[in-house]
Amino acid sequence: MSSYASQPISQQRESGSQRSGEQRPISSSTVSQNNEPERRQSSRSTETANSRHHRSDRRRPVIFVIYYSMYGHIERMAKEVCDGVESTGCECRLFQIAETLPAEVLAKMHAKEKNSQIPIIKAEQLPEADGIIFGIPTRFGSTPTQVRALFDQCGGHWMSDALFGKPVGVFFSTGSIGGGQETTALTCVTFFAHLGMIFVPLGYKNKRLQSNDEVHGGSAYGAGTLAGDGSRQPSELELDLAKSQGHQFAKVVKKLAR
Repeated sequence: MSSYASQPISQQRESGSQRSGEQRPISSSTVSQNNEPERRQSSRSTETANSRHHRSDRRRPVIFVIYYSMYGHIERMAKEVCDGVESTGCECRLFQIAETLPAEVLAKMHAKEKNSQIPIIKAEQLPEADGIIFGIPTRFGSTPTQVRALFDQCGGHWMSDALFGKPVGVFFSTGSIGGGQETTALTCVTFFAHLGMIFVPLGYKNKRLQSNDEVHGGSAYGAGTLAGDGSRQPSELELDLAKSQGHQFAKVVKKLAR
């Protein structure tokens, strides 16, 4: 028996091919398999480049901080809220709500002159925001007329769902601890619910809210300050709560904006 006959079939074919001088043709499937790693690597490189391009083109979430302030307390708090928002990398735009009282009435109430550098918000601008935080002074434990006037202009947004799913929060100012540190926020929730907005409370993430070492405003619903007769200004603790609210609120907006 020849050595050729004693070889396995695969070796016989290989040996026979070599003896006859014939070469086996390379199939297109073999070429395709050989090129597969290159194609996969190229595909991964393209996906990585597209992902980087997408991340670089992704805009920062925009948060509106909108307030009404007659004596300056809420305006001061609003600036701290903005600082908290911006600390997360979000874009913050500060607005104030239009006044509804005539100048002579404001003069008798010794109201502070409005900051002309802060633009007046228009209802049609609200859908531009990814999230909104309202700064509201209390009026008999509820929202004042100026704020309600803005809310009442949102009928079109209710019809079109323009604000549906947008996060919203509230911070506030009252004359005393029992003057509306919770009810002022609660009276806004009905408006938010009808427009389908997502109410984001302050909660107790900042443990200073629970401090009994000093008299201060704020509740689980939002940061707050106590104005007293108007002479008291927001304390360091109250300003810290306001900044915390802006920071935590913006983190929620960023998660929802992904």
